[in-house]
Amino acid sequence: MRLTRLQRISELFAQYQLKTKDKESILSMVDDVEIAERVYNSNAIENSTLTLPETEKILLQLEISRHISLREIFETKNLAQVYGYIKKTAQQQPLTIDMILLIHKMLLTNIRDEVAGRFRKEGEMVRVGNHIGLPSEFIDKRIQELLIRYNSEMATPFIHRIAHLHAEFESIHPFIDGNGRIGRVLNNYLLTREGFPPIIVRNKEKETYYSALRSYDDSHNFKPMIRIVELAVLESLHKRLAYLDGLEIIPLSQYAESRQNSFHALLNTARRQTIPAFREKGVWKIGKN
Repeated sequence: MRLTRLQRISELFAQYQLKTKDKESILSMVDDVEIAERVYNSNAIENSTLTLPETEKILLQLEISRHISLREIFETKNLAQVYGYIKKTAQQQPLTIDMILLIHKMLLTNIRDEVAGRFRKEGEMVRVGNHIGLPSEFIDKRIQELLIRYNSEMATPFIHRIAHLHAEFESIHPFIDGNGRIGRVLNNYLLTREGFPPIIVRNKEKETYYSALRSYDDSHNFKPMIRIVELAVLESLHKRLAYLDGLEIIPLSQYAESRQNSFHALLNTARRQTIPAFREKGVWKIGKN
């Protein structure tokens, strides 16, 4: 019988927990290298013009060959700072409204200081495509309800609860600016609290991601967002297990050639996460036994 994605996640997470003992330095290295990729993708979803190499250069404080706006520089540095902060903080502190506001303030400092660290006020409406965010007078209460529901619906798998919270948070759109990036940060805050590695929602799959958000807005259908989160968790676990096992990391195209397999067939299985493949800097790779 074919395992569900949740069952595969459970199996991989059990392996991950066993193999992380005395190998925290490897995981920390993988995470540090991945931060630029996480920052790039989240900003690119919000239409940042920066490339991944430019994002890496900004975080390494290297010179860039073209003019970059101050906003994009601060978006990059601030989001990286937020990810560093939650890596240290999330396991010790539960997610609260105060924590969400603090993270938002960190994200928008030097970008939009007048709205950083607060929800929308009376008369401040936001629109995303054909969706209008919740009126401001209901935001505090609805966010509190979201957090209570996340922490109380223990019969629902927590990965599904993360997907539910993310879709609802984006539908509420509680801030004037930064809603998408904060929502994706919250995914990783909650995953970190459960002992899972962070995930990346990728810019190349932006249309699928936006479609999942629209499915919730239109009909409260969570299934597309659940699929996105499950696949991202599987990919993150596959990547870290490859490093923890000390495997040689090679491009999936090279792996296909060595096994005389069709690259496109392998690529499809990688996208479904039925093989232990993962992306680094947008390139599909796999650990070679």
